[in-house]
Amino acid sequence: MASITEAFALSRSGELWLIASHIPEYTHGNLHNHEPTRDRKLLAHKRELAAWDKQVRERGITIVPLNLYFKGSRVKLLIGLAKGRKQHDKRERERERTDQRDIDRAMSRRR
Repeated sequence: MASITEAFALSRSGELWLIASHIPEYTHGNLHNHEPTRDRKLLAHKRELAAWDKQVRERGITIVPLNLYFKGSRVKLLIGLAKGRKQHDKRERERERTDQRDIDRAMSRRR
């Protein structure tokens, strides 16, 4: 089972690369099997790549994989552009989670 949870994509010398993904070795392979965590080249049109690269450079956005699926004999990767949270947003999100957890605990004791 392939894992793309911590993976991201980078543009290197006009090519798109998938970094930090884990695709396990083929179980029926031999000693010449691939390395599970190697960087993998992705195919993309030049225009798409140029647009993504521009946004990554200008706005501090990251290219992240969303879904890995098969279409016929090919493996496809759905990718998207994502912007990281600011520190104050992270703190606010954590506060909301703890508040919701406390509410759920209080409601379960009440029954």
